[in-house]
Amino acid sequence: MNALAHTAIPADGRYADVASMPIEAIDLTCPRLFHDDNHEAVFDRLRAEDPVHLQHGSDSGAFWSVTRYDDAMAVDTNHKVFSSRDISLVEDMPEGFDISMFLAMDPPRHTAYREALKPLFSAIHVATLEDGIRARTRAILDELPVGETFDWVERVSIELTSFVLSTLFDFPFEERHRLIEWSDRAVLKNAREDGASLRWEDRQADLMECLREFTRIKDERAGGDRSDLVSVLAHGHGQKFLRPSEFLGNILLMIVAGNDTTRNSITGGVVALNRFPDEYRRLRDDRSLLAGAVAETFRWQSPVAYMRRTAAFDTQLGGKRIRAGEKVLIWYASGNRDASVFDDPHAFRIDRKNVAKHLSFGFGVHRCIGLRLADLQLRVLWEELLDRFDAVETVGEPTYTPSTFIKGYSHLPVRLHRRTKR
Repeated sequence: MNALAHTAIPADGRYADVASMPIEAIDLTCPRLFHDDNHEAVFDRLRAEDPVHLQHGSDSGAFWSVTRYDDAMAVDTNHKVFSSRDISLVEDMPEGFDISMFLAMDPPRHTAYREALKPLFSAIHVATLEDGIRARTRAILDELPVGETFDWVERVSIELTSFVLSTLFDFPFEERHRLIEWSDRAVLKNAREDGASLRWEDRQADLMECLREFTRIKDERAGGDRSDLVSVLAHGHGQKFLRPSEFLGNILLMIVAGNDTTRNSITGGVVALNRFPDEYRRLRDDRSLLAGAVAETFRWQSPVAYMRRTAAFDTQLGGKRIRAGEKVLIWYASGNRDASVFDDPHAFRIDRKNVAKHLSFGFGVHRCIGLRLADLQLRVLWEELLDRFDAVETVGEPTYTPSTFIKGYSHLPVRLHRRTKR
């Protein structure tokens, strides 16, 4: 058990009435914003009143928040002006702890990594993973209690994503939950439901354990002709001379990307379909709507809330002057709810015509390389669920992750209802 700092998120309800707050008082780095599910009202207001918003006074320093779809797209697709040279989080890494990952690189270095990894996430290779993912999905679902309440996050979301991660890394299956723990340590500084913050020293110790484990695996596989993620990152295309911080950064990137995007969308789809039961019934009756339902899940959930960029030059955006070196956050979670692009954006619609425009996988040179794999996991899961059950009923409110970077869930109580013969 890691020691925890004595600071916690104050339960002051300060986002309960966001309409009456001075806009400069909104703190987008406050984990309670998402933990208490108050973020949508905040983003609605920012899009309407100050869509390119400069925030001062946070622990992470000053930063710009881009909340409208068109502005988010403009930043995401212009890497020459809005650089990815720094880490994706709004907070800077502590001095002396330098994690470098290809997501936080501009071309040509970013391009070299992406080209090395591209074969593992091609349509052809992802298709070869379907049988294994389907077999594991069936095993997970067949072990679930019917008619009894259980935690969907623990029993399904984490189980499926940890299996896929262990497959990609060729990591020992029986130790797969270590991957989820390292993912949480990498991106969640508030790792408990009471909002208590892990001290950076304790997070760093866990990440060093991750580095030691994957360095051991990398060394064992040196000189072989393997195609798992560890081998490709460490030995493919001249990557074997990576600095330890660069090796760790890219391992963590793959773990976090494979865990959080899919894991929280798996849960988000259940939440959405319960809040919009007519859509649930339509999907159950017409499987041709499944592809649209999967894409709408990614839009509606927006599992990665934002990405950070750094202005490489002085520039203008939305009538605001952004100076070189300033932080710019692309709020995907807000752009995906922009009513100028998505009609009735807070609703979950499985036949939304322009759903492919969603921002959840990013655009430009950093568009998520694993989007096909994420799509496959959700599609297979819902195919198998619909074959077995009439409903995955939520029987309580979800518990949200105390993070402004990962928009996710730590618990969701559900009850399964067996499919009746028709």
